[in-house]
Amino acid sequence: MAEDPSRAGSDSGAEPGATATVPAPGPSSDAPSEDWATRYKYLFADFENYRRRTERERENLSRQVRGAMIREMLPILEAFRSGRDAAAKLPPDHPLRRGLELLDREWSTFLKHEGVEPVTSVGAPFKPDEAVAVGDAPATEQTPDGTVAEIVQQGYRFFGGLVRPAKVIVARAAARAATAGGPTESA
Repeated sequence: MAEDPSRAGSDSGAEPGATATVPAPGPSSDAPSEDWATRYKYLFADFENYRRRTERERENLSRQVRGAMIREMLPILEAFRSGRDAAAKLPPDHPLRRGLELLDREWSTFLKHEGVEPVTSVGAPFKPDEAVAVGDAPATEQTPDGTVAEIVQQGYRFFGGLVRPAKVIVARAAARAATAGGPTESA
């Protein structure tokens, strides 16, 4: 007769029908409940880490999408501001001028609420990591050497990151501008 595999290796002197008991792992009978409690704690900690990570990823994705939308809106804002500047020649009580000034305040409020801020201003030190120099201008008292003399296209920051660098004209001292142009021939 074939031997039952579940009884393989069992003691041949055991009574028929008697079942063997398997001792619980560990030193005491409380070990299984402690093991489950430890597993629960680790599982709960893993879930909390997962929840926090997905929340951060969702926030980062939201910022990227909002940054892309703002980047696409900047040309519209600049066209509007060009129209506003042209309307500044109208009388102060003209309805078109007042309407464009109201819209400008709304744009400014929107950009501030979204965390968008301009990169530079006239007279501020030139920062090559935030702006691109597209030309030079002579330094004056208002714009000393190495500062922004004129903003050709404003750049913007969004949550600390650069959405678009500014295009600026940098003030240069006369002697420094002459040496930057290359060597001059002397007679």
